[in-house]
Amino acid sequence: MSDTGVKVPLQRIDAYRWRIPQSYQPEMRVPGIVYADDVLIEQIRQDNSLQQVANVATLPGIVGYSLAMPDIHWGYGFPVGGVAATDVETGVVSPGGIGFDINCGVRLLATGLSYQEVKGKADRLADELFQHLPSGVGGKGMRSLSERELREVMVRGAAWAVEQGYGFPEDLEVTEEGGCLTGASPEAVSTTAIQRGVNQLGSLGAGNHFCEVQVVDYIYDEEAARALGLYKDQVVTTIHCGSRGFGHQIAEDYIRVAESKQKDFGFKLVDRQLACLPLRSDLGKSYLGAMACGANFAWANRQLLMHGVRQAFSRVFGRQARPAEMPLVYDVCHNIAKIEEYRINGELQRVCVHRKGATRAFPAGHPAVPEKYRAVGQPVLIPGDMGRYSFVLVGAPGSMEQSFGTTCHGAGRQRSRTAAKKAISSKDLMAQLEAKGIAVRVHSKGLLAEEAPLAYKDAEQVVRVVHNAGLARLVVRLRPIIVVKG
Repeated sequence: MSDTGVKVPLQRIDAYRWRIPQSYQPEMRVPGIVYADDVLIEQIRQDNSLQQVANVATLPGIVGYSLAMPDIHWGYGFPVGGVAATDVETGVVSPGGIGFDINCGVRLLATGLSYQEVKGKADRLADELFQHLPSGVGGKGMRSLSERELREVMVRGAAWAVEQGYGFPEDLEVTEEGGCLTGASPEAVSTTAIQRGVNQLGSLGAGNHFCEVQVVDYIYDEEAARALGLYKDQVVTTIHCGSRGFGHQIAEDYIRVAESKQKDFGFKLVDRQLACLPLRSDLGKSYLGAMACGANFAWANRQLLMHGVRQAFSRVFGRQARPAEMPLVYDVCHNIAKIEEYRINGELQRVCVHRKGATRAFPAGHPAVPEKYRAVGQPVLIPGDMGRYSFVLVGAPGSMEQSFGTTCHGAGRQRSRTAAKKAISSKDLMAQLEAKGIAVRVHSKGLLAEEAPLAYKDAEQVVRVVHNAGLARLVVRLRPIIVVKG
């Protein structure tokens, strides 16, 4: 990612926050706030993402601030790592502000196995996972659906998958929104999206999506770790994927519609990629209903993939594929819009929170946090890169005060896919990972370099920022030992 020459003014607030003044652009309705330390802010300046933060601040009905997490990088309309809340009565929803992979998210599965128990069988486990977790561009999933079944998935999400034998009711209790966003409207989903979705349920896809087997190698907060069922040297598995071509088509359809209607709604946008729909309009309601369908597909998708992971562990280690032996810790989404309530300028206000590459981070005591975690806060799952580490945090009170209950979602890119491929070959990257004791199984070896660790910011630096800013609290660090990718 190269320097664009755009110099967006930044005013330092404190060690971890920077303000883009509302006076920067006459169209800005609120200031921008960027979370970063001194090193990260220099990396962030290298692409157009700060300008995108300012552009988001021009959306009709936006309240508070246009926010950027420390993993921010250039995206479609919104930066990835961008957060914005719009008033439900006067505001808009921007499909580009949710993104093309609706409810891309992360699911963490614990095991009762130690690293020593798994180390000698890592290659066999990697083969089992790769064989039974479909991946790759356009790949078919574990379960082909009839249109009627797909409509049930759209409405019921992960609960449909559990009823079909892919998991257990206990899984739903530790999935964000119980694995089902209300208000889904299958009639708002196009035939094209349905055609793309019927064969993709239970598939990882490609790009930055993955299944990683990891070991808990450092504990920051013993009390919170115990509450989450995590301990030193424990083996866990992270699944990162979303709504596949189904969600992508929903986004395409509504971005196209929104672009065609801007003049009708009287909007003059600084960036056409911010094309938006009034929340109270029929089209706005249709998009939210279709987006919920995409979100529910994604939760069902991760539910099927987790079932496949449990089966793979069962075949290799003889463990029962049940929550008692392989419990789901939590499932979070990071490309979504939700109607939530926050105190803004001293008054409670209902808003539509856009989280584009950003994770919900509700603190201890919040009623939306599962009861078993309510004393410590909502689990926050932050994947890093396949060569270093990932992190588990819990939401902190500062998220409600500062960021509409939100924190970062990952490490965040610092090089484009093209630049990453120029910097290292897939063959050399594979050798580097194997030298670190990481077993790699990849569907498209030629694309592996696009996801090289050097393409990403240091996830530890990113999570330190949100920890120190009070948005979320560090609990454990995870080190990869098996990587399965598309």
